[in-house]
Amino acid sequence: MKILGYESSCDETGVAIVCTEKGLLGHALHSQIAMHQHYGGVVPELASRDHIRRALPLTREVLEQTGLSLSDIDAVAYTAGPGLAGALLVGASVARSLAWALDLPAIPVHHLEGHLLSPLLAEPRPDFPFVALLVSGGHTQLMRVDGVGQYELLGETLDDAAGEAFDKSAKLMGLGYPGGPALSNMAQKGNADAVVLPRPMLHSKDLDFSFSGLKTAVLLKMKELKVKYNDEVPEEQLANLAAGTEAAIVDVLAAKAIRALKETGLKRLVVAGGVGANLPLRNRLLTQAAKLKAEVFFPPVALCTDNGAMIAFAAAMRANAGLLPENLKNPSFTVRPRWELSEAGALY
Repeated sequence: MKILGYESSCDETGVAIVCTEKGLLGHALHSQIAMHQHYGGVVPELASRDHIRRALPLTREVLEQTGLSLSDIDAVAYTAGPGLAGALLVGASVARSLAWALDLPAIPVHHLEGHLLSPLLAEPRPDFPFVALLVSGGHTQLMRVDGVGQYELLGETLDDAAGEAFDKSAKLMGLGYPGGPALSNMAQKGNADAVVLPRPMLHSKDLDFSFSGLKTAVLLKMKELKVKYNDEVPEEQLANLAAGTEAAIVDVLAAKAIRALKETGLKRLVVAGGVGANLPLRNRLLTQAAKLKAEVFFPPVALCTDNGAMIAFAAAMRANAGLLPENLKNPSFTVRPRWELSEAGALY
């Protein structure tokens, strides 16, 4: 079964084809970073309009890349939520229209389930069960995953997510957009020990997260530096603050993930989402997990951000597990900008 997948939840348009037997056959991705940089963040209306422009050209690109035609496709999958409403509607409309025209089933996919299962696209693949650290955009969660569709929430952020902490801190430092990569790049030039920043909830007895206090600490530190240097903060000081911020986020994420392994007794940790591409986080988790004789699995770096491959793959995994809902050829549809992962099985 060959599944054509569409991702359009935010500022990346992704299209891919996954085979339920052979895995990923091909994928193409367009990022809107350059377009949104001028505004310092994602502009939802512009994002939606750009998805309209990119969906079909990317579809043709993937078909050419794989040597397939639309007649070879058996189903069409798309991100139904969560995400920006207008952006989701573009991908859903394209996918549903194409499926209707070809008389194929259309499979709605939960965006976070796509991220959660994306490490299984890499080799070696983790076996179930495992602990998953999901750090994507506005989401930071720890999950116990016993199988496709079998997800138990262990802990989540109570306010800002890790990705938001990266982006907001970078904006406070004037590092530009997208903030996460910009802050990480600046951090490589700095000394994390030169700045004292809080590690919110690091020693709490649960597996929840909180990063809003860290953002406030960065704000106060930036105000202090601007007063000291008359608004001309030296790069060395910015680099130290960036390094300290990154270290604080990594410390909390790693500590909670390792604690989740200990509490569940599991020996496999899967890391998914855009922040999963952060090298200090990867190195910390690999080092600390090794002490527990546990393994850590990551998606390919190219598939850490939003992409069509994870959406088509999640649909393929559900198909292989016999978890697809009935009546997938129903032409009516909706999207769910807010959608808990625990409700991922309630597809419509």
